[in-house]
Amino acid sequence: MEATPLLRVRQELGLTKQQAIRKLKRSAEELGQPLFVTDESINRQMRYWEQGSRIVPEQYHAPFCAAYGRSPAELGFTPIDSQEFDETSSDLNERLQFTEVDSSLVELFENQTQNFRLLDRRLGAERLFEQTSSHVQQIEEMLKYAVPGDAREMLAAALAEASALSGWQALDMRNARDAWQMHEIAKTGARESENPSILAHVTAQQGYVLLDAERPSEALTLVQRARSKDQDKIHPRMRSWLAAAEGEMRAAAGDVSGTYKALDEADRLLPNEPGDSDPELPFLALNSTHLARWRGHCLARLGAAEAVNDLNSALSGLAGGDFRRAEAGARVDLAMALKARGEEEEARKHAKRADELAGNTGSARQRARIQKLQN
Repeated sequence: MEATPLLRVRQELGLTKQQAIRKLKRSAEELGQPLFVTDESINRQMRYWEQGSRIVPEQYHAPFCAAYGRSPAELGFTPIDSQEFDETSSDLNERLQFTEVDSSLVELFENQTQNFRLLDRRLGAERLFEQTSSHVQQIEEMLKYAVPGDAREMLAAALAEASALSGWQALDMRNARDAWQMHEIAKTGARESENPSILAHVTAQQGYVLLDAERPSEALTLVQRARSKDQDKIHPRMRSWLAAAEGEMRAAAGDVSGTYKALDEADRLLPNEPGDSDPELPFLALNSTHLARWRGHCLARLGAAEAVNDLNSALSGLAGGDFRRAEAGARVDLAMALKARGEEEEARKHAKRADELAGNTGSARQRARIQKLQN
């Protein structure tokens, strides 16, 4: 079998696979595009890339070119010549006509995503992930053949929102691989949509995959990267959400002063309008109750006694509502904070209720937290 350009160039440079991986990651850092994956993961993927059995994702193109000192064409990254497609021009035209999109079609997709979002809050990820991931695949396929224009950008935004939801569900199921991949799809859609708020959201949310993998410093870097771009173009409620997310990453890293600073900023940035969402941000639910829950979660991580007050305040607004997974998380946090204060009996009550809610929603993520708390 003929060697692929990627393998041939590595061999010409006399690099072992491990040396190539180190150069690749260093080049990605220098380009400001750090690769938040392990050497083992890249090593596994490189076997497929060098065999030609899988396409090298676009995010690796520039780092590979810099590491190997070759152009995209020399590494085999150029698009396949149009003459090599099996489809004739007329076949492709027919398909383009078949997948032509307009604002009404995009609205249908967005409504479907919103329905999944509402169901997810009540039923949980386990019962919906297969449907939402199929929904993402359908939008992604439509986008591949959609003609350029405003409708395509709207469809790209719809893809970002749907895949971010699916990615969050995968994370709740403790499926890190699918969670990361769904967020990669979300970022691709967000970039094409040219919507800074959506791009910031899906980029920062991907940090939670790293956080759950106990890599808080890298998670913080990802959130800070999301916050560093186009701040003046990002919706105020989203800016508040991003600040709170940074607070959580800092709490996980043990940065006490940084946590308080970020959480105070989130509170200042939160709009005063009633409700927990904006029409421009249908994927984001954030109000004073959610922010109190978030603050309580961060302070519980730090072992701060005041976490109990914030969490009790949040639970008064969450209990019995649709945000059952959020309520489960708040009760785990409250149990943790109460246990730290020596209130074992009250802590057990909240842990038991959290376990019931996690069972109802199938939240493997919350169940793992409960198990850790009980050990």
